[in-house]
Amino acid sequence: MLSRIADSLFWLNRYIERSDVLLRLVYVHYILSLDKSESGNNNWRSVLELSTGLLIEQLEGIENSTPLAMKKILIDSANSNSIKAIVTKARENARGAQDHITKEVWESVNQMYHQVNQPTLTTKLRTDQAIKVVESLSRACVMFAGVTDNTMSRGLGWNFMQLGKFIERCLQTIVITSKQLEKNGFAENANDILQWRYLLFSLSGYELHLKTYRSPDHISNVLHQVILNENFTRSVIYSLIRIDHYLENIRLIHEDQNKDLPRVFGRMFSKVRYVDLQTMNPNSTQLFLNEIRSDLFSFSNQLGQYYFSYS
Repeated sequence: MLSRIADSLFWLNRYIERSDVLLRLVYVHYILSLDKSESGNNNWRSVLELSTGLLIEQLEGIENSTPLAMKKILIDSANSNSIKAIVTKARENARGAQDHITKEVWESVNQMYHQVNQPTLTTKLRTDQAIKVVESLSRACVMFAGVTDNTMSRGLGWNFMQLGKFIERCLQTIVITSKQLEKNGFAENANDILQWRYLLFSLSGYELHLKTYRSPDHISNVLHQVILNENFTRSVIYSLIRIDHYLENIRLIHEDQNKDLPRVFGRMFSKVRYVDLQTMNPNSTQLFLNEIRSDLFSFSNQLGQYYFSYS
């Protein structure tokens, strides 16, 4: 397989995974913003900080307006991390690797592209139809995952796609968790499951949390779930396990004798697997997450340089 094709497949799945996470974040924030209780919050600043590169003064202009915030996050072409921009990049990568993906995968990406480029979306985002737009795009991401899983052969291309997917998922879990820690910290009132609903709903983990964790120490429970719970498909450790699996598959297919990548990944994996969350405080937890994020960026860059011939 040409390195250009492998690169396109890798980034195709990364972009779709990024879209999926961002859409879930927008959906959860929209729903919880309707909560008029003390924990309700209509301000979009945290989501805008995660999904745009806006300056503080620019955020202040739209953070209290749901239509303006959703437009910026979903369909603003000037925002390089909007859903519209991300899906466009995914489609470009799918087009570049069209001979290596199934017809159904291409149609799934193409349909999402046309969906996010509908001229009526701007109007819908100013009405109560906004949440239906988000739901429709979220279903498209889920459909892409299902179509890919059911139609792609399990060859080299599939493994690069999955590698991209779980690298992106791991990064997004770390970023969202770090943002929520900034807000909640380890304060006494933070030890309330309602304070962590936003994070758990955003990662589709609230139901699992209620079924799995019984102790009242909600801070430790939540951190364990999002970092170390191997049964939670959006935890850091689960993503790293999958990355390890697909990296090994690629090395076997390539008959690759290079030891540098596995060594770099192994050091990062060990940091997560053997971390002691019980000894963590707010500062050390943030430092730990930032370190893993930095390690993952470094690993991804080295992966690209080795397999995709990045300069």
